[in-house]
Amino acid sequence: MRLSHFVSLAFPLLLVVPALASDCARLGDARLAHTTITAATVLAPGTFRSPYGDLVPELPSFCRVTGVIRPSSDSEIRFEVWMPETGWNGKYLGVGNGGFAGTLEFRSLGANLKAGFATGATDTGHQGEASDAAWAYKHPEKVVDFGWRALHLTTENAKQLIAKYYGSPAKRAYFDSCSNGGREALIEAQRFPDDFDGILAGAPANDWTDLMSEGAFLFDHLKDPAAYISGLKLPAISDAVLAACGSQSGAKDGFVNDPPRCNFNPDLLLCKDGDELTCLTKPQLSFLKSIYAGAVDAQGRQRFPGHSPGGELGPGGWGRWILGGAPGAGFGSDFYSNYFRYVVFDDPAWNPFTGRFETDLTTANRKTEQALNATNPDLHAFQARGGKLILYHGWSDPAIPPQNTINYYNSVRKAMGFEETAKFVRLYMVPGMQHCGSGPGPNAFGQQGLPATGDGVRDALQHWVESGDAPQDLIVTKYVDDRFNGSVQRTRPLCAYPKIAKYKGSGDPNDASNFVCATE
Repeated sequence: MRLSHFVSLAFPLLLVVPALASDCARLGDARLAHTTITAATVLAPGTFRSPYGDLVPELPSFCRVTGVIRPSSDSEIRFEVWMPETGWNGKYLGVGNGGFAGTLEFRSLGANLKAGFATGATDTGHQGEASDAAWAYKHPEKVVDFGWRALHLTTENAKQLIAKYYGSPAKRAYFDSCSNGGREALIEAQRFPDDFDGILAGAPANDWTDLMSEGAFLFDHLKDPAAYISGLKLPAISDAVLAACGSQSGAKDGFVNDPPRCNFNPDLLLCKDGDELTCLTKPQLSFLKSIYAGAVDAQGRQRFPGHSPGGELGPGGWGRWILGGAPGAGFGSDFYSNYFRYVVFDDPAWNPFTGRFETDLTTANRKTEQALNATNPDLHAFQARGGKLILYHGWSDPAIPPQNTINYYNSVRKAMGFEETAKFVRLYMVPGMQHCGSGPGPNAFGQQGLPATGDGVRDALQHWVESGDAPQDLIVTKYVDDRFNGSVQRTRPLCAYPKIAKYKGSGDPNDASNFVCATE
């Protein structure tokens, strides 16, 4: 269904403001490359109902522009740009996508709008669920749209529409997203350094082909069904990890503060007298070690890092992402299977249980590396025009191993030098945070519109770009039941990598003021 069709079906609960509609309506005649504007309407303050049924409440009046970009004969890139009628802060904030995209992130658009930004989003050229890649079947141009073209063209369109609507261009442009959105963020910094002044990239899936190879590697182990670990055994694994590493900071955290220095020995979980929920059989123990170790080729070389100890339990943990309810049924397996089935091999009958890790990875790199990967460490062009980049990753992420982000950060430092990198790049590793948020540890620090104690990471990025004030240590907050408008359970320092938070030895361990960021 084309955007012009579903826009009319969406029926926003916001009402059109006739007195303001004329200025916005003129954007319907805007001439943008490869673009058809399908609607340009001012919506009154209130609640917006998205085409997917989501309700975005308490929005101010804004000009909503919808359109379709067709840079190729097989492209159908839907996008929207939202611009506040009053109170515009003079800036643009772009919205990214999770998974294989397929939707516009309307809640992020709404949050950005309420914060005073003009904002824009795209579905990256197809419609579908986050784990669905069937749209790519024999559609190489759509893979290019998803990989990099849709976001870049949407950004160009948004900037032109903003200039036409307000009579002057945005003073600054920012991007804030996570996961595939983190990959999109790094694509922008590497390939289109003029698009954004400041970029916030969370848990980036930037080495897309090798990330998918990790799924192939784990599937190799699951070809023996006896290796599968039931989610019922995750409490025992988590308890063993926390017994070994749950007090690294000097306080009893309930999460792992510094996974690289966690000396957890999985062999302690080996069953001694038959199979029980409190232990692992030899095949299960081998599988567990592979999850921690990461993808390794026949020559013993690591192709992609493993998962950190500490993210096993919880609703956003291994049970959902890695294990699922049966061998190969985890959410991460859906991404891996659909990527190779529809993007790499164009074979709907392709079976991950008969795949071959190393040869499949070679094919994936040859066919999709250029369109999808964002691994180039040379950010000289982005730095030269004053760009600033903040990376972050949760140490308990079960979807994308956090060491991947450290590896990219280190590659930039190697390519550009430590001192030069420090002038425009920061990295924050978040203990106890799972994929982009949630998890047993503090996980809210202003990313993607979440609340923050004091200046959040997005505020810090803007200060850095606009005033030259480089960010240092921040505060990360854990809210009760992760209800971000509720009461605070604890705060901790969020330390700029490679520093970690250490308890001073006295005072409330739930109060960030009783910790210090230190380098061990």
